[in-house]
Amino acid sequence: MATWTLVLSVLDSAVRLSVPLIFACLAGLYSERAGVVDIGLEGKLLAGAFAAGAAAAVIPDPWIGLAAAIGASVGFALVHGFAAISQRGNQIVSGVALNVLASGLTAVLGNAWFEQGGRTPQLGAAARFGEITLPFAEAAAAVPVIGTFYAEVVSGHSVLVYLAVLAVPLTAFLLYRTRWGLRLRAVGENPAAVETAGIAVARLRYQAVLVAGLLCGLGGAYLAIAQSAGFVNDMTAGKGFIALAALIFAKWRPWAALGTCLLFGLLDATALRIQGTVLPGIGQVPVQAIQALPYILTLVLLAGFIGRAVPPRASGIPYVKDRS
Repeated sequence: MATWTLVLSVLDSAVRLSVPLIFACLAGLYSERAGVVDIGLEGKLLAGAFAAGAAAAVIPDPWIGLAAAIGASVGFALVHGFAAISQRGNQIVSGVALNVLASGLTAVLGNAWFEQGGRTPQLGAAARFGEITLPFAEAAAAVPVIGTFYAEVVSGHSVLVYLAVLAVPLTAFLLYRTRWGLRLRAVGENPAAVETAGIAVARLRYQAVLVAGLLCGLGGAYLAIAQSAGFVNDMTAGKGFIALAALIFAKWRPWAALGTCLLFGLLDATALRIQGTVLPGIGQVPVQAIQALPYILTLVLLAGFIGRAVPPRASGIPYVKDRS
């Protein structure tokens, strides 16, 4: 029973830790399926987290914080779209610039507004998304295995956790069962053919970039006003880059992206659990090694298990309309 309790605790942590990865990974999926490489996932997550923490600190309402997070992230997405789509700039450089801008801007504004070294004030319960107890969860807790799994792992999360999970089938439906999704995927493969059919390539790419901004805003809000109680400098800690790695590992498919993000969340939760553990012949594992473990395992998985991952053919290539 103690072992099962430990397993439930690790799985519960894995779900919580995977949520920002799911949002960011799906954001990259929309953008890159439309042919726009999005290295700036990290920056949009960070901007959303800061906006959520700052807004919720001023107006203690989580929905205000969520709206601010989406607004900030979409704003960053529009900057990336303008540089990459309208100006046909280098998409990698634009994404890196967004990451650097978000890291510096959040620290400067946080220090100027709140004078706490870049942090936002500690948020109370009224300013954060609370946990939701699903129907029959309390009664199910008395049922071994399945009941305790439902009560401890499935139930008891904030609304943003369930939105992250619901976003996966919604993405799969939009991309593979709607005309808009067909056009979006076609833009990432052969934009010239889409333009020939009378569909504006730039408009579709902007739509994909805006959806990516929306999803990164949700992920940033989760970090600041659901998982934590405020914003901390660079609190994303590379999650945008891990989400990008998860997207490649999943080969740009929504259901595979969910599984990969849950796997990375499980690796992160396991690393936290073994922190301070004494291993035979090694001694106590250094904290730095534990913190680096998820990133090391990410590299190992990408190098050894991904196989060949082929991105959309027009990914990263600015589209220039043929006027001949």
